Amino acid sequence: MDRNEAADKLLDTAEALFYERGIQAVGMAELRTASGVSLKRFYQCFASKDELVEAYLRRRDGRWLAALAAHVERSGEQSVLAVFDWLHQWFGEPGFRGCAFLNSFGELGGVAPAVAEIAREHKRALRDYLRELTGRLDAADPDELAEQLLILVEGAISTAAVNGRADSARTARSAAAALVAAREKR
Repeated sequence: MDRNEAADKLLDTAEALFYERGIQAVGMAELRTASGVSLKRFYQCFASKDELVEAYLRRRDGRWLAALAAHVERSGEQSVLAVFDWLHQWFGEPGFRGCAFLNSFGELGGVAPAVAEIAREHKRALRDYLRELTGRLDAADPDELAEQLLILVEGAISTAAVNGRADSARTARSAAAALVAAREKR
């Protein structure tokens, strides 16, 4: 197994285990065993668990935002509302555990500045994406609308994670539709 294959295998394993159980609950030995990557190759790919955690979060950020954007672009619906349709699908997936960035921030944000910054970067990128979508509308104050939508997205994710039901996305979608309608220029 070359270095790139090993790194991908480690990141796949880290993503599955960290998201399912939390970062602190998963040790390096378990990651190595579950991935099938030798100890030597492991440390050639990632010098520390902190480095692996940061790489996992950065990769998840890219994948998550790309999946959301792809769904929105394929959707025939208004793009802002399609965000909530995608969330509903995601919430219904087996193993849904909420936002990996909020989970990581909650676990490590106070003691791992890099994790905290990656979580902030993800939230800024999501807000920027929502701002891009609100810019496509004929709406008053698209910046404020994007901030309001971000709060609806975050609330829906947190609620779905805690109550285990995907319907929080539908509730947030209704609220988003009302916000958009209220902001339409007349």
